[in-house]
Amino acid sequence: MARPRCSNAVFASFNVLTLLLGAAVLAGGIYAGAPHHRGGGGATDCERFLRTPALIIGAAIMVVSMAGIAGACCRASLLLWLYLFLAALLILAALCLTVFALAVTNAGAGRAVSGRGFKEYRLGDYSSWLRRRVEDGRTWGRIRSCLAEAGVCRSLQSNRTFDEFVNDNLSPVQSGCCKPPTECNFAYLNETYWIKPSGPSNSSNPDCDTWSNDQSELCYGCQSCKAGVLGNLKNSWKKIAIINAVLIVLLIVVYSLGCCVLRNNRRHKYTLVGK
Repeated sequence: MARPRCSNAVFASFNVLTLLLGAAVLAGGIYAGAPHHRGGGGATDCERFLRTPALIIGAAIMVVSMAGIAGACCRASLLLWLYLFLAALLILAALCLTVFALAVTNAGAGRAVSGRGFKEYRLGDYSSWLRRRVEDGRTWGRIRSCLAEAGVCRSLQSNRTFDEFVNDNLSPVQSGCCKPPTECNFAYLNETYWIKPSGPSNSSNPDCDTWSNDQSELCYGCQSCKAGVLGNLKNSWKKIAIINAVLIVLLIVVYSLGCCVLRNNRRHKYTLVGK
């Protein structure tokens, strides 16, 4: 008789763990989209389309976990069958999301610049799916507005010398949005103020013409800025993929326990009927 109770207790305990995990993911998604949230040098708070998957996954984990807890505590076979069905869908969805995140972020990386401590980013290096996200006018308008309001580039203004600035390890967004590309050969005045050459530019990079010393504009309209945002996004999605991999393993373990609990409960029920 002790075996079913033990299985139910272990199964319920694991579901409490996944319930707390789901609540953490849900809270993280809500916090990431909160208006008061500000990032020091990144743009993850501006990439709003990352918020929706976190909210959906967090809510789904909580619903599945509560079904498992209720099924274990009440020994309700119907709830356990529901749990197994929902858990299978969740595992499949998490697996697909992980593969998708790795696929769309596989391409694209910062390019080292000679004599510079930072890397520079080009939009064409990233996958077409990611490029379409930032090339959409409405989406980029929201991201650009958020970047300006968050003061991403203001954090660079510390009156450093040129040598100090070029040896700094800038974030992808700071590199792409707060300064002109190195190939433009602009003269450095301070971190966010650069003087264009008096003669015609030898560079074919359109960002050289897009750059503005207006502190509300800078390079927010540049292709390099969009690439910098994708650079931050790639780093975020890599972390999400790792978290999802851990989540999948945990869900598979709990799913296996659920199958065991359902089998034990049915066996326990037949034993009671036999008596």
